[in-house]
Parts: sequence; structure tokens; C-alpha cells
Amino acid sequence: MHREVYKNLERRKMSLIMIFAECSPGSALALLLLFVKTLIVGLATDTYNCPLSKQDCTALVALELDGYLSFSNTADAARDFGSMRHEYPSAVLYPSSVKDIAAVVRTVYASPSNLTIAAKGSGHSIHGQAQALNGIVIEMSALRGIHVFPGAFGESPYVDAAGGELWIDVLRATLKMGLAPRSMTDYLYLSVGGTLSNAGVSGQAFRYGPQISNVNELEVVTGIGDIVTCSPFQNADLFFAVLGGLGQFGIITRARIILEAAPNKVKWIRALYSDFTVFTRDQEILMSQAQENSFDYIEGSVIVNSKDRHGWKSVPFEGQIINASLIPDTAGPVLYCLELTKNYHDHEVNTDDKKVSSLLEHLGHLPSLIFSTDVPYLDFLDRVHVGEERLRKLGLWDVPHPWMNLFIPKSRITDFDAWVFKKHLRDGINGPLLVYPLDRMKWDSRMSAVTPNEDIFYLVGLLRYASLSSAASVESLLNENKEVTEFCRAKGIGYKQYLPHYSTQEEWSRHFGFHWLKFVDRKLMFDPKAILSPGQRIFIRKKGSFEDSNTLIE
Repeated sequence: MHREVYKNLERRKMSLIMIFAECSPGSALALLLLFVKTLIVGLATDTYNCPLSKQDCTALVALELDGYLSFSNTADAARDFGSMRHEYPSAVLYPSSVKDIAAVVRTVYASPSNLTIAAKGSGHSIHGQAQALNGIVIEMSALRGIHVFPGAFGESPYVDAAGGELWIDVLRATLKMGLAPRSMTDYLYLSVGGTLSNAGVSGQAFRYGPQISNVNELEVVTGIGDIVTCSPFQNADLFFAVLGGLGQFGIITRARIILEAAPNKVKWIRALYSDFTVFTRDQEILMSQAQENSFDYIEGSVIVNSKDRHGWKSVPFEGQIINASLIPDTAGPVLYCLELTKNYHDHEVNTDDKKVSSLLEHLGHLPSLIFSTDVPYLDFLDRVHVGEERLRKLGLWDVPHPWMNLFIPKSRITDFDAWVFKKHLRDGINGPLLVYPLDRMKWDSRMSAVTPNEDIFYLVGLLRYASLSSAASVESLLNENKEVTEFCRAKGIGYKQYLPHYSTQEEWSRHFGFHWLKFVDRKLMFDPKAILSPGQRIFIRKKGSFEDSNTLIE
């Protein structure tokens, strides 16, 4: 077979050489480019042994792409941050334009096979959500572009960012103009399209809501292959479907993100608590003061009542020491750390200190167990990357991460603390354990993301890693996660998973609740053949039409 390919290529080469002699330089160059493309197509289909059907291979390699398709080197596309699922695609698209993505989606849509597509940003998913077994993974990091608009003539500032751009690069570009996105994630090495397909939450969300609440416009490639610009006022159904839609309705190729004036410094504070009721009361009081003269970031965490690296030893900043004798003997197996920031500019430092003192004086943290430091704004927002570099040196970054994130309604967070924090996870989780409140009024119910049915709910993040990557360790941690959700169901705690992972239609239906039928209707509208995001395990594509095969998981 390979011999025939090269014979054909040789014949074409000789024909082109004869034509070159009679062409103008411009025409000759065009023919040379055509020959190179012919060579690439031949190598892609035969030398690389395209694993797809002959019909799919022929259709894909014939596409006029600005980027390219690779049928080899698919191992990276089968890995993610969770490192618990590895599903190899048949091809990887490295797009250089939105048209590349649309062309591949249209080709897959027209295919009679069960070929699927997953968009992969930074690969920070946990359970293979960005993988496509035997399908096509789109390497969104190849699609770049950041354009900052500082605002003029009454227009508010914004940034247009390609879906594959990382938030750290968006932030750096906007800071050059004294601006920043209003709502960020704690870890900035995530793609714009990836977080907007989920929600994007952090300690800034109490004021401005998640990242999906801070977008004015999107460009999306639907599951049919249409390139659509959408906003709350234009193609609104698609706009709200895609935000928090888990990649099920379209691939975000551009987002217009709201900006605000950026500070240059941050006063960073940590306060230690032994009483969970006081801890949550203070968080909710501070959250209710979501205005300019209040704190700009509110998060909390649960730590082991010991001096190990997941205990109270981790609370003071570098160069500071905790006086453990100030922790009361009545404190339980875990303690709680409240983390706050107040933004300011260099010339405001004295005024800012007075504001912070005023805000802190009514808090109920343990006396004298409060610590603070001043850092540049970028350093604070990019703080998790420092931890990443440390873990990489220890060989603990690329291990499996059986994370679980839950939204727990405010009315049941004390019950959750009593069993989960104080009993089930009293010895720690081998990683950060976050707990902080969010305001449902900052979320738009028209979007696909779902939250508990209470005005205030808590994010609980079990951000653990498996020691030494042993299968037994991973399995035991996953079982611990399962025990937490089983406890919630047994006690009637109406939780929702954030970055959800389910495997049956019954579980997904329960997750979305009364939004489920709308979710299915949107799928029928924007991705009727269930091409997109197969790794989420919500829908499955089968050969034939939607009506014949029923794409819902059975």
C-alpha cells in the first residue's frame, strides 16, 4: 500500500515539474504548495495509518485547514489532570482558525459512523471529560488571541480572548492596561473555554458571581458545525446553554469578558477558628457586605488540628509563627481558616490598613491567631502556581487527583461539618479542603450550570492527590468521595456536584433536576447527533440518525 502511495506521489511530482517550467513564479509557488499538501495527505492517510474508517479518513484529510490533523502522537490527548482515565482518540486537530474547528465538526456531523469530538484546553479535567475514545480531540491551546479594549465613550472595558487561551495570559495582557477580569479561578493555568463550560468559581465569586456571570458575548461552534456569535441579546438560547453546559452544546472559540480597574497590591489575611458556627457566620456576614469598602476575596478551608503540613502550621505566612498554645483545648479534630484579601494601590496603604482593621474587629476568630502579608496583585492571583512548582519538584503534581467539588445548601452545612469534616475526614484528605459560601443571586438561572435551591450555598472542595499513584490509593480515595455523597443522599442534603461526574442517565437527570428536560432540548437543538464532549458520559452517539438511535445514555 505504501509503495502505491509513493508511486502516485512520484507521478504527481513529475507532472508538476513539467508544469513549473511554463508557469509564472507565483503560479509555480501555488503548485508547489499544492504538492506539499498532497504529500501531507498521502502520509496522513497511509504512512500514519489513519485508524478511522476509509470514508472518515478520506473526508478529514481532504479538508482545507489552516492548522492540521494528526493521526499519531495522540497520547497527550488521552491524559488529563485527574490521571484516572486514559481514552485514546483516533486523531488530534491543531486548529489555526475557527474555520478549522467548524470544518472538522461538519465533517464528523456528516459521517455515518459514531465519531465524536472533544475540545481540550489545559487538560485540567478530572475524569476524562475532555477525552474522546476513538474520536477527535481538538487541541484548543493551538487557537490563540487576546485583544483588550480599555473602554471609551461610555463603553465598559472588556477583553476578547480565544477559547484556548489560559487565564494567566489573559490576566497578564489586561494588567498591562491597568485592568483585570472581575472573577477568576484560584488556579490560572486553565483555558477560557474550559472554565466557562463549567462555571469558574473562587473567592471573588461572592461579589461578582462565577466567571460565567461575567461574559458579554461568545463565539461558538455548534455540534452542527455552525459558527455563531451569541450574547444575552443575540442567539441567547445558545449563549445561556453553553455557559456551564459542560461542552455539550458547542465549542467556545472566543469569549468577551468584563474587566474592571486592577489594583496593584493586596493585603492577604488568614484567621484561625475552632468553632464552625462562628466561622460560617463570619463568612456570611462578610459576603453580605459585597461592596467596594468590604473585602475583595473570601474563602475558607478545613485543616487538621495538628502541626503537620495540612494542619495549623500552614496558616501563618512565610516568616510568621503560630502560637499553638492559643488554640483552646476544647477545639475538635479540625480547625477552620478564613482567608481574605483587600485590594489597594500603593498610595492607599495607610487608609487601607484602617479599613481592614475596621472590617476585622467584629470577627470571632481565635484571639491573636490572625496573620497578614502584603503582596502584588498578580502574585496573589497566581499563588497556586507557586504550590504547583513545589509539588512538581516533589513528584506530586502528575499523580492521580481524585478531586470532588460539591455545592452544599447553607441550611445543611452544619450537618455536613458534623459528619464529613469532624468524623469522616478528620485526619485530612492529602490536599486542600475548601469551604466557602456563594450567593445564588449572582448566578443566572438561564445558564446550564445548576446550584442548590437556596440563596446561599457552600462550595466544598476535596482537592486531594493519591500518594505514590498506587491504584489502591486512588480507589480508596474515590470510595471516600462516594461515602460523602451517599451520606448527603441518606440525610436528604440537596447537594449538587460542581465539575460533575456521573455515568448513568438517572444520575445526570437527578443532578439537573427540573432543568434536565431543558438540557435535553438544548442538546437536540445544538448537537442533535451527540457529537460533542463524549467524555462527560451524558449522551452517546450511535450510528444513524438521532430519531433512530436515541442518543441518550441507556
